[in-house]
Amino acid sequence: MQEEYVIIGGGVVGMSTAYGLQKLGKHVLVLDEGDSSLRASRGNFGLVWVQGKGGIKAPHYAQWSQRSAGLWRTLADELQQQTNINLCLQQIGGFKYHTSEESLQNNIADYEAIEKAVGGNYPFEVLNHTELKAEEPAIGDKVIGAILHHQDGHVNPLFLLRALYSAFQKLGGRLQNGDKVVAINPIDNGFQIQTAKGKHIQSKKVLLCAGLGASKFIKALGFTAEISPLRGQNLVTEKLPRFMNRPSGVIRQVNEGGVQIGDSKENVGFDDGNTLAIAAKMAKQAIDLFPILSKARMVRHWGALRIMSKDGLPIYTASQEHPGAFLITCHSGITLAAAHALLLPLWLEGCDDAPSLEKFDEKRFDASPITV
Repeated sequence: MQEEYVIIGGGVVGMSTAYGLQKLGKHVLVLDEGDSSLRASRGNFGLVWVQGKGGIKAPHYAQWSQRSAGLWRTLADELQQQTNINLCLQQIGGFKYHTSEESLQNNIADYEAIEKAVGGNYPFEVLNHTELKAEEPAIGDKVIGAILHHQDGHVNPLFLLRALYSAFQKLGGRLQNGDKVVAINPIDNGFQIQTAKGKHIQSKKVLLCAGLGASKFIKALGFTAEISPLRGQNLVTEKLPRFMNRPSGVIRQVNEGGVQIGDSKENVGFDDGNTLAIAAKMAKQAIDLFPILSKARMVRHWGALRIMSKDGLPIYTASQEHPGAFLITCHSGITLAAAHALLLPLWLEGCDDAPSLEKFDEKRFDASPITV
């Protein structure tokens, strides 16, 4: 039996795409190594985030992020209707905090440039300390102001992954956990996939959505893109009474009450550990932003690896050497989940109303790098 689609990787990117394809009536099998893999889905910040994405060098990435953010309520409502899982989506804007006038002014200039590059659709406003205090009464005196971007928000990412698994399977999709893919070989009219447990699966199309785990199959399927790990560390506090109204890129209060803190980028290879030095730095920054946290207890500290392309943008590419093979990878799997579920399947199927993703093809790396 030949499968129609096999997706390698059962994280947020793979499952969003799998759900969307299954919803189109396709027959999809997802192969997932399991939680022992370097799963970025367990280390993300849960943000549905637009501000700062793409910059003036890649306005198409800003617009793709905006498009996905605009579809997020549709996806959340759809998944809740099918699974009865509330994703706790909140989209009332998000903050970029500043403790110096210079950094604030530089940020304003950047966002004004992006606003122009995307044709004016980039709704943000600048708040001074007094205005910010009215929005976030617990904000610290060291914060001189903030930018509020109205297209931003956050979600419970673990609820999202759980809902995607459930909805995908309710639609007839099949999920095979705990069996690592060890080889993908092109054959006549498709591909043969071999797993660690000795299974041999034939498929018409194969999608590499395995994040860092995709690297070992890239060349075999005719791709040339390079991806690399970037570690981020996270702290989570005990559950606290609600004191934060909106998320930021470095701190947010989750739906259960705990505060998640994170703002680290480390080139340490495939080490997903954590360090006291980074924890101390992040904790100090959090207390500077919200002094109330000086009395909070930390209950968890962990590291996880982001998936980074050379320029930081997503890669959506079809193999020219082996038709039917696709590489799909990004480091913004939560933000782009709605686009991956509701738009990307149209591109994979070559539909007339499919989004144009040519600028995200790996061929861009043959030209001068954008780097965002």
